[in-house]
Amino acid sequence: MAPEQMAERDGDPEPVAPPRPLDSVDRDILRILRTDGRASIRAVAERVHVSRANAYARINRLVEDGVIRGFSARVNHERAGQAASAYITLKIVQNSWRTVREQLQALPGATHIALVSGDFDVLLLVHTPDNRALRELVLTKIQAIPEVLSTHTLLVFEETDLGPRPGRPAELA
Repeated sequence: MAPEQMAERDGDPEPVAPPRPLDSVDRDILRILRTDGRASIRAVAERVHVSRANAYARINRLVEDGVIRGFSARVNHERAGQAASAYITLKIVQNSWRTVREQLQALPGATHIALVSGDFDVLLLVHTPDNRALRELVLTKIQAIPEVLSTHTLLVFEETDLGPRPGRPAELA
C-alpha cells in the first residue's frame, strides 16, 4: 500500500486503508442503525430496498471499514445510578496524549475522551454515583496522573441526548 493511501484511525499508529466512499444506500443504512441499533437485517433491507444478503454485506463492510465502530445502548445515567456527570478539561504535558488517553480510559465512569484545541488539551466526560465519587475521581485519580498539569471540572446539571431518533432530521446526507 502506498504511503499516500495510508491513514491513521482513532489516533492509533497502525496504518489502515482510507475508507471506501459511501453511496446513498450506505448512508440510509447508517441513518437507520443510528436511530435503532437493534434493527434487524430484514428490516434494514426492506427500508433501503435491497436484499437481506446485500444489507448484511453492506453492514459488515461498514464495520470492517471502521465506519461503524460498534453498537451500544443510550443510557440514562441518572436512572442507572450515575447521578453526577461532569466535563473535565485537562492540560497535559506536550506529546503525552497516548499515555494520558490510556490512563483515562481505565477510569470508572469515563464515557468520552477527546483531544481538542484551545485553552486546554483534553475534554473528558464522566458519570459517577454522586459528587463525592466525582471529587475522588478528580482529586485522587485524574490529578495523580503525572502528565496531567491541571484540571477544571464543569458539573452537568441537565443532559439532553441529541442522538438520532425517529422524526429528527438525519445527520448523514
